[in-house]
Amino acid sequence: MNDPSTSAGPCSGSTLGLLFRQLRDAMWARMERELAQAGHDLTFSQYIAIKKLADGTNASVTDLARAADLNPGAMTRLLDKLEARGLLARVADPRDRRALHIHLTDAGRDLWRDVDQCGRRVRERAFHGMDEATRAQLTRLLEQARDNLLSPD
Repeated sequence: MNDPSTSAGPCSGSTLGLLFRQLRDAMWARMERELAQAGHDLTFSQYIAIKKLADGTNASVTDLARAADLNPGAMTRLLDKLEARGLLARVADPRDRRALHIHLTDAGRDLWRDVDQCGRRVRERAFHGMDEATRAQLTRLLEQARDNLLSPD
């Protein structure tokens, strides 16, 4: 007879939600440890902001806040810290004084190249023991679950 506490039986909604939260929290914690071990004084939210800016898209404070799961005020404070460290610059849009262009500086791009390797090591650890087909399937299933929950009723 299987012990229900160790069985991987059917997953209730609350158990699934808890598992997703534990996975997210474990990824964040592992990333912060990886960054610290590499000598980078960055939080996970700062990593996400730098990552979003590194892909070259013009991101607003709201876009960055959404990506890092922060409110816009907290993101503004986070950007203040990164700007004070010389990692990013905020420049007023010449056509719309209310809009800002946020971009990485040369120092920010240099940092990103190293920090991106930290992210790769964390992803590899998360996927440890899974072949490419399993990794792809897991990613597709997680995307499907996310999209199912985000779609309008």
